[in-house]
Order: sequence, then structure tokens, then C-alpha cells
Amino acid sequence: MKTRMIRINDEITRITAGIIRSELSDPRIGTVVSVIRAETTSDLKHCKIFVSILEDEEKRKETMEALRAATGFIRRKLAGTINLRQTPELNFVYDDSIEHGMKMRKLIKEANEGLGA
Repeated sequence: MKTRMIRINDEITRITAGIIRSELSDPRIGTVVSVIRAETTSDLKHCKIFVSILEDEEKRKETMEALRAATGFIRRKLAGTINLRQTPELNFVYDDSIEHGMKMRKLIKEANEGLGA
């Protein structure tokens, strides 16, 4: 059962990323939106989709609003692509892990340069 959920989450992640990238025409959604992962409940009724947005705070809020507004469209497209008895309700969640990693990398680089490395 666990491997089935992993496959479902991976498939939802892949398909949702493709829908956002190529089928949404909302100008509030920039090109720097990445779908990090999906977490579906075991009953397949709900799914959190974690997204990373490499923009400033205002643009990030606009993008999240646009994604939430497009949830119904994305869910219908997902239902037409993925083979599940029922398509879960989608909830988009901002994930800052990539942004945090980039900041840490920059700090490490600056620290190494300060040491003369």
C-alpha cells in the first residue's frame, strides 16, 4: 500500500507540474513555479501540493492566489489524466525549502570566501 501512495503522489506531482507549466494562462503565475511534492491522504480525498516560487513576497502571494483560483481547473485536468476512482481535493501550500537552500549555499560560499578558501 505504501508504494502505491508513493506512486500516486509522484504521478500527481508530475501531472500538476505539467498543467501549471503549459495549460494555465493566468498572468499572475510566473515561470519560476516548481511543484516540489504532493501528499495525498490514505483515503485519496485530499492532497496537499507543495510549490516553490522564486519571486518576491508580493509576486509569491499573487501566484498562490492564482493557483488557488485555478484549483478546480487543475483538478479536472488531473482527473482526466490520472486513473483514480476519485480525484482528491487539491490544496496548494507554499514550500520555501529551495529558497532556504539557496540562501544557505550563498552563506556558505561567502563564509568560504572570507576564509580565503
